[in-house]
This record gives sequence, structure tokens and C-alpha cells, in this order.
Amino acid sequence: MSDLNATAAALLGLLHDGPATGGQLVAGAEERFGAFFSVTRSQVYRELPALAKEGLVRLGKQGPRSSQQYVITAAGKKAFKAWLSSDAGPDHLRSPLILRLVHAGTLTAKQRTSLVEQARGAYAEDLDAAKAAIKAAEDPYAKAVAEFGQAHAKAALKLVDAIPQA
Repeated sequence: MSDLNATAAALLGLLHDGPATGGQLVAGAEERFGAFFSVTRSQVYRELPALAKEGLVRLGKQGPRSSQQYVITAAGKKAFKAWLSSDAGPDHLRSPLILRLVHAGTLTAKQRTSLVEQARGAYAEDLDAAKAAIKAAEDPYAKAVAEFGQAHAKAALKLVDAIPQA
């Protein structure tokens, strides 16, 4: 795999912590990346065989209920390190909320109000989680990411608060 895509790189990064099943990788991605980089179950299970085919991961122990562990290989570590040190390129915002707001004119007033209120609640929770992550951060990189999460949640709350009530 000459150029890793971001999902493959995310999985290899998670596997640096040790062997994991697909389900554990999905949960680990949600915990570690949160709202900044979404990794779906279908992406994980599509990407793992491709990584194995390229020799970047290998099958590990068979787990309970036929779950399969994956282990990063030396080639996988090398590919991941190369990806980490390569040019990141532009960030792309993929916000389901903003996409819905762009098309909110097709909703009823009640549906728009519900959309905004649900978003406000979710981003308030994100803000609380980011504040806790800042306090728990043990290194400057984790703290910087948590601070970005806090700023993102505040910006999203400012966005929904700027929408006039119907």
C-alpha cells in the first residue's frame, strides 16, 4: 500500500497500542478520535483485509464469538510512520449538522427546532467531554487536541445559538 488513506492510517495507529479486533478498533477510534475523525464499522471491516493483503497487519489470536484480532507488522509500522511524517494536506470538514442546516429550509419549523435543540445538546456534551479531556491530558499533543475539541464545540454552540427560533 504505497499511500495510506486516513482510515488505514487511523487503524494502524490504534494497532500500535497492541492487537485488537475490528470491534475494539471501532470503539478505540470513537474514544480516541471522537468527533474529529469518524471511523465506521463498515470502514474498519473493509480496510482490515486490505491492510492484511498489503502485509501491514496480520491475523492474531481468534477471540470469543469468532472475533479476529489483528496485529500491526513491521511493514505496517513503517508505513504508518511514513504516513505520519508526510504532508497532511488540507483538512476537510464533514459535518452532518452543517449539511442539515444548509437544507433546513425543506424542514418544518418544528423539525428545524428539533434539529437545533438536538445539536445544542450534543455539542454541550462534547464541550463537557473536551473540558474533561483537557484536564486528563498527559502530554502537550493530547492537550492541544482536547483544546481544539473545546473550541470546536464552542463554535458549534455559537452556530446553533445564532439561528433564530421559529
